[in-house]
Amino acid sequence: MSTLVECKNLTKKYGSRTAIDNIDLAIESGHIIGLLGPNGSGKTTLIKMMNGLLTPTSGSLYMKQNPIGPTSKKHISYLPDHTYLNMNQRVRDIVSYFADFYEDFEPKRAYDMLEKLSINPDDRLRTMSKGTKEKVQLILVMSRRADLYILDEPIAGVDPAARDFILNIILSNYDPEASILISTHLIADIENILDEVIFIQNGQIRLTASVDDIRGNQGKSVDTLFREVFRC
Repeated sequence: MSTLVECKNLTKKYGSRTAIDNIDLAIESGHIIGLLGPNGSGKTTLIKMMNGLLTPTSGSLYMKQNPIGPTSKKHISYLPDHTYLNMNQRVRDIVSYFADFYEDFEPKRAYDMLEKLSINPDDRLRTMSKGTKEKVQLILVMSRRADLYILDEPIAGVDPAARDFILNIILSNYDPEASILISTHLIADIENILDEVIFIQNGQIRLTASVDDIRGNQGKSVDTLFREVFRC
């Protein structure tokens, strides 16, 4: 096991508002981790800094002991919380684009997952339901051989059946030596696949713990503990 991401005194401000407040955090390899917090807690800001989309106001952020930058993008496969693909393109064309753009992208994995989910590679995204579009985006992300998969709200806005498919994709298509960081507010739907959780509120880390410790030592589910900590 090795450290993938390390934050030291990490802070991000938007004018007078502090979104991430002087946090220290380490993400190790070989885990599925839930990044959990109320709306506006700083989850997406933290994720965007990990992906080099936002610059910290102060502090440091490393991926495999290197500062976040062009090199770190080779190690991180990122699913944002919004649709980012060209809706007029066919799935087959998007797969080809990803294969050209990412050295670690494996088209065979993508086509295998598309077949299992009965998604026609010749269909255009604009003809698909929201749930199917979500599946296509996740398939693209999980078809890379990355060290860290960062998934921002991967099951938001889709029906329960689609959520089951998406979680199955996550579990079936990542290297056990890698890690997955999942940001979501649908805790009850994902807690059975989590190894660890990070609770964040007002830009500060409230708790980091293993799911086994939460269940064994506190006798609670992650969802129950979350509701107690944040008084949901």
